[in-house]
Amino acid sequence: MDDKTLIRRIAEGDQHAVRLLVENNRNLVWHIIVSLVGNSSDGEDLFQEVFLRVFKGIRQFRSDSRLSTWIGSIAHHVCVDYLRKKKREMIVQSYDTDVKQIINISTGARGNITEKEDLKKIILAAIARLPRDFRTVITLYHLDECSYRDIAEITGMPDGTVRSYISRGRHLLREILVGLVPDLAEIRSDD
Repeated sequence: MDDKTLIRRIAEGDQHAVRLLVENNRNLVWHIIVSLVGNSSDGEDLFQEVFLRVFKGIRQFRSDSRLSTWIGSIAHHVCVDYLRKKKREMIVQSYDTDVKQIINISTGARGNITEKEDLKKIILAAIARLPRDFRTVITLYHLDECSYRDIAEITGMPDGTVRSYISRGRHLLREILVGLVPDLAEIRSDD
């Protein structure tokens, strides 16, 4: 179902369309919340706040961008508002203990990562260590597969800043990963 049809059906009160909208955008919203706020106990409340704002403003949505980009922008603004109200940037929980446990579980006798799932956990833990803006653009680009333009619309950053943050974020991520799993230093970077 295209965006216009989905919006029309939601405006008509179609509950299936409402569920479809939430389901299609759940991961995007969660990724933004976690990348900006971390694994906060307020995450559920923020998730609900995002979709409340989406449904309140759905009739004002203009089709200049994709619906998912608009929803991502709302999620970003909800999180930034939350952080401002707290008057401090939320710091993602310390992953030192968790990362050490993950590495111990996922490395064999020679220190090689044995499971793709364990590697994914290590990468997600490393992303969580990035500064907030880098974490956000890396998450949107690599996990949610948003374009540079979409990320710029969601975050309000200029396109050039998005490109720069993705590049710098990749380098920072690589440094973090090499610190966690020294065997990765042998793998050449494409950047």
